[in-house]
Amino acid sequence: MIDDLDLGFDEQERGEKGRHRRGFVNRRNGTSGGGKSGGGHLKTIFALFMALVLLGGIGGGAFYGFDRIRNHFITPDFDGPGTGEALVDVKQGDSATAIGNSLYDAGVVKSTKAFVEAADENARSKNIQVGRYKVKKEMRATDALALLLDPKSRVVNGITIPEGMITLAIYDLLAKETKIPVAEFKAAAKDPVKLGVPEFWFNRKDGKKGPRSLEGFLYPATYELPPKATAPQILSMMVDKFLDVTGEMKFVDTVQADRGISPYEALITASIAQAESVNHVDMPKVARVIYNRVYTDRYHCKCLEIDSAINYWLRLQGKNPKDSDILKQSELNDPKNPYRTHGADGLTITPISNPGEDALKGAMSPPNGTWVYFMTVDKKGTMGYGTTDADFRDLQRQMCTNGVLSGENCR
Repeated sequence: MIDDLDLGFDEQERGEKGRHRRGFVNRRNGTSGGGKSGGGHLKTIFALFMALVLLGGIGGGAFYGFDRIRNHFITPDFDGPGTGEALVDVKQGDSATAIGNSLYDAGVVKSTKAFVEAADENARSKNIQVGRYKVKKEMRATDALALLLDPKSRVVNGITIPEGMITLAIYDLLAKETKIPVAEFKAAAKDPVKLGVPEFWFNRKDGKKGPRSLEGFLYPATYELPPKATAPQILSMMVDKFLDVTGEMKFVDTVQADRGISPYEALITASIAQAESVNHVDMPKVARVIYNRVYTDRYHCKCLEIDSAINYWLRLQGKNPKDSDILKQSELNDPKNPYRTHGADGLTITPISNPGEDALKGAMSPPNGTWVYFMTVDKKGTMGYGTTDADFRDLQRQMCTNGVLSGENCR
């Protein structure tokens, strides 16, 4: 409609024997004829007035026409702080225009342009996070932007996955929070590659073979789940987070170059360090003990002899884990247990937990040391380390003194 009006005025000027043609061309080029300023502005006002007459006539029609033309020159925006309530989703990669469109569609802002202009004038607009926001309808664009920048406006549908939790426990937690049946998570987990785990992650140099398990790849963090997320989508989010974290720390390249082992073996080590350590500070040293036992000749065998692997197997079978002083020799040396580490050399066939960042870093870059023993020597979770049999006996005495160990081992 504006273009039609411009053409109308153009024809009018042509009818005046061309005496204003040069001025019209100059206006198109952003200059004014005769070097005078303000001519274009006055003619714009005149055009607005004439548009009012041509579009609306009088009465209600005139108001409607005037409102439409005014909106071409003035950005439509609500005046008040808004009323009621609306929910708006900000998606990954949304531009200010995309967010403005969502706000407009929800009746929050009067125009997308108003929000874009408000965002352009506020450098903090780049900090708007992905998520769902509770806002009001008919808001001033600047007020709507302020709410999107306020963490309190964000509707968090978050689930926190603790460090060291095994996949089966994660499925139970997710099912409880999302109402998605555990069976759907288990079904999705059968193909880790389909969920985003690169195939090379399952390669290993130690010759051991095991199932392609999702264990270890569900990174412990707080996840904000999108509405109506499916089991595969949720598990894929967690795998993506794992890949992001390990990618940032250069986990794959570092363990291959510095440790000379496959990333999967390092991941298994991290999962064991996570399961065996009470405090994060101990994870790197525990990883070193694991490497010393499995990849060197410092210990009498290349076996780990850890109880956490036995308990992992029990939990996979739906049984409760047991304290070390309760586990029977028949359970420790059960030949049917594929996760047996007593009398069986090497690492476990899969990770036994989902390790966090500290455990991963510890397995990637453990400290130098000759330790082949680690023990929890008090009820605070303090770890002790040893290299010789004498060190072992000393650690055992500390455990007995502090009430961590009892029975025949303390006689």
